[in-house]
Amino acid sequence: MPDSMSEQLQRDMVCEGLLKCFHGLKQLDRDCFETLVEADGPLTVDTLAERVDRERSTAYRAIQRLLQAGFIQKEQVNYDQGGYYHVYRPTDPSKIADDMQRLLNDWYAKMGQLIQEFEQKYDQHERSAPPAEG
Repeated sequence: MPDSMSEQLQRDMVCEGLLKCFHGLKQLDRDCFETLVEADGPLTVDTLAERVDRERSTAYRAIQRLLQAGFIQKEQVNYDQGGYYHVYRPTDPSKIADDMQRLLNDWYAKMGQLIQEFEQKYDQHERSAPPAEG
């Protein structure tokens, strides 16, 4: 079960924790993302798997989660004699930050709506309840 909001606010958090908080990404996903950020250029899945010391298929699943979350970009590289392969690079941090801010704003608006619904529901319930005998 996820921690309550008050528990999360009391904990020390680091910016990389946003990968888990916003998108439910795993430690391996974070390791792959950091490896791509630190790389001199885009990497293939095979190179990334080697650098994070995981099997290719495991690294590929992490890549797919990072792609879905918008943290990395996929590029196709074509061979001169035909065929191609893919490389991956991190998305511009300002775009990632903008996306997370937008997601946070949406969450905040939804929570505000739910708080209003809570207040209306229980305010009406309180008014319709018979007075307590004393």
